[in-house]
Amino acid sequence: MKNLNDNRSIELLIRIGFLILLVAASLMILAPFMIILIWGVIIAVAQFPLFKRAVNALGDRKKLTAVLFTLAGLIVIIIPSLMLAESSAYGYQNLLKAFEEGRLTIPPPTEDVNEWPLIGESFYNIWAHASNNLLELLSEYNGQHSEQVRESIAWLLKTLASISITFLQFIISIIIAGALLAKADMGAETTKEFAKRLVGDKAEDFISLTIGTIRSVVHGILGIALFQALASAVLLIIFNVPLPGLWALFMLILGTVQLPQLLILGPISIYVFSVLDTVPATVFTVFAVLISMSDSFLKPLFLGRGVDIPMLVVLLGAIGGMLAFGVLGLFVGAVVLAVSYKLMMAWLHADNSTF
Repeated sequence: MKNLNDNRSIELLIRIGFLILLVAASLMILAPFMIILIWGVIIAVAQFPLFKRAVNALGDRKKLTAVLFTLAGLIVIIIPSLMLAESSAYGYQNLLKAFEEGRLTIPPPTEDVNEWPLIGESFYNIWAHASNNLLELLSEYNGQHSEQVRESIAWLLKTLASISITFLQFIISIIIAGALLAKADMGAETTKEFAKRLVGDKAEDFISLTIGTIRSVVHGILGIALFQALASAVLLIIFNVPLPGLWALFMLILGTVQLPQLLILGPISIYVFSVLDTVPATVFTVFAVLISMSDSFLKPLFLGRGVDIPMLVVLLGAIGGMLAFGVLGLFVGAVVLAVSYKLMMAWLHADNSTF
C-alpha cells in the first residue's frame, strides 16, 4: 500500500513538472508577441461597448463591424502619424536650409526677460548671443559639450527607433483587437470559464472589475492625455507656433506618463511672448495653463467611473504600474491594485456581499 502511494506521488510530481515545463515553454514562445497581444485585448475591451451598439445598428453583422472598426482604428493612427512625419520633415528641411543659407535668425529678447527672477540675466545673455550670432553660439556649445551632444544625438536616434517599433506594434494590436471583437462572444465565454476555475462563483465580479478598471484607465488617463494633446495642437496652430504636430506628440507622451503639459507649453509661451504682442501672448499663456490644468477636474469625472473602487486606488495603481512596467503598466498596475483592494475589503468585512 505504501509503495502504491509512493508511486502515485511520483506520478503526480512528474505530471506537475511536465505541466510547468509546458506552460513555461508556451510563455517563452509567446513572449515576443505578449505586449502586442495584451494591447490588442486592452483595445478590444475599451471598444466593446461602442462595438455592441454598432453591431445592433448594422443588423447583427459582427464580422463586418469588426472589419470597419479595424479600418477606422488604422486610419486614426496611420494618417495623423504620416501627417506628423511629413510636417516634421518639412520643418526640419526648411530649418536646415535656412541655417545653411544664413537666413536663420532668432528675434532679440526684450528687456523684460532680463528682469525675470533667478534665470533672467543668464537666459537674456544666451538669448542675445543666439540672436546676434547663432552659429558662434552653437560652435562654442559644441566645443564645450561635445560629449553631451553626441550622447543627446544617440539618445534621439534610440528614441526615434523605439517610437517606430511602438507604432508598428500598435498597428498589429489594432488588427488583433478587430479579430477579438469579431469573436467576442466566444472570447467572453472562454474568459468566464477560466475565471470560474480560478475564483469560483465570484468569476463575474472579477471580470467586471477588470473590464471596468481597464476602461476607466483608457478614459481617465489616455483619453485625457489625447484631449490635452489635441487641444494644445489647435492652440499652437492658431498662434502659428512652428511644428505643432511634433509638440502635440510630446504633450501626448507627457500626459500619458502623468507629467504636466506646462513642461512644454511653458517654454513655448516664452517663445510666443518673444514674437507676439503682449495681449495675444497673454491669451496664449492663459489657454496653455487651462489645458495643462484640465486633467485636475477631468480625472475625477472619468477615472474610477464604472467601478466600485476609489479613484485614488486606480490612479495610484496606474502610475505605480507605469513606473514599474512602462505604459502597459498603466493597466496592469490599476487592475492588480483594484483587485487587491477588493480582496482586502472583503477580508476586512468578512462578508461575501462586500465583493
